[in-house]
Amino acid sequence: MTGDADLLIAGGGPAGLATALYALRAGLQPMIVEPRSEGTDKACGEGLMPSAVRALDELGVSVPGQPISGIRYVQDGLRVAAEFRDGTGLGVRRTVLHTALHRAAVAAGVPIRRGRVTEVRSESAGVVVPELGLRGRWLVAADGLHSPVARGLGLVVDDRRAPRFGLRRHFAVAPGSSSVEVHHGPHGEAYLTPVGPELTGVALLTTRRAPFGTQLAAFPALAQRFTPELAVTAVRGAGPLRRRVRRRVADRVLLVGDAAGYVDAITGEGIALALSGAAALVDCLRRGRPQDYEAVWRRATRRHRLLTELLVAARTTPLTANRIVPAARRFPSVFAAVVNALA
Repeated sequence: MTGDADLLIAGGGPAGLATALYALRAGLQPMIVEPRSEGTDKACGEGLMPSAVRALDELGVSVPGQPISGIRYVQDGLRVAAEFRDGTGLGVRRTVLHTALHRAAVAAGVPIRRGRVTEVRSESAGVVVPELGLRGRWLVAADGLHSPVARGLGLVVDDRRAPRFGLRRHFAVAPGSSSVEVHHGPHGEAYLTPVGPELTGVALLTTRRAPFGTQLAAFPALAQRFTPELAVTAVRGAGPLRRRVRRRVADRVLLVGDAAGYVDAITGEGIALALSGAAALVDCLRRGRPQDYEAVWRRATRRHRLLTELLVAARTTPLTANRIVPAARRFPSVFAAVVNALA
């Protein structure tokens, strides 16, 4: 085995690629370990919050997309909207985002090794990935919602609450507005994200297990607008969405992105959290304080986790499920404050 990098990064998605770019800026030598030769599409809402857009700009990563001005909630003819106060969001195809980050990492000289990390051994001076013959000072698990590294280390906590799932498909339909529209239905939510002048992403979050068409039929107006013949991509799914882990630091292994824990996609902050988490993780390593990452992560995500838990609880409780949009209309300033707190 050889000492290949300061930072071995398991996973070449947005979280892993961003971690590598931040590591280079911090004077660390990263290596990404990724089983796929090309980035694959994933079920993703594809709406970048303004904070994520700023983080990409600071990394020097240019991503083409459709401007997003805010969030709009819709239910039974009721509508309430909130504009972003601090910048503009961006609707970006997941494949486009991945390509932009991948190109930036390659241009910066980040080595990308084909392979899958399933076993990690911590030693006094570093980590070993025995199946690939790799050795480094630290390993970052950026391997997604169902992280093999986190599960292999016994960090995953089983959650017995009703699972939520996500389905996403794209349609050759012009966006109805510059906002992400969140339609509240009887079994979940439908998210309409503008990702192009003539392209809309439709993501469904629900506790029901049923095909995309069946789920969309619960939103009659949307089913009439987004008909199967207008679909331009296949249906992709993800879930269960909730992922709990005991901690984000285990000896010389640190978790980032979805692998670090995930509540739900209801707030659309996944990419923003992945980017901010990557920056925080690398900063802790740069300062020689990796043990601080757990507390830093908890502080940085506390507001997001609390608001997301409250929204999911409200949506999955029969007593409150149909009262979110009416309440937001009655208290628009509170709704705007929540949207911008998350943005």
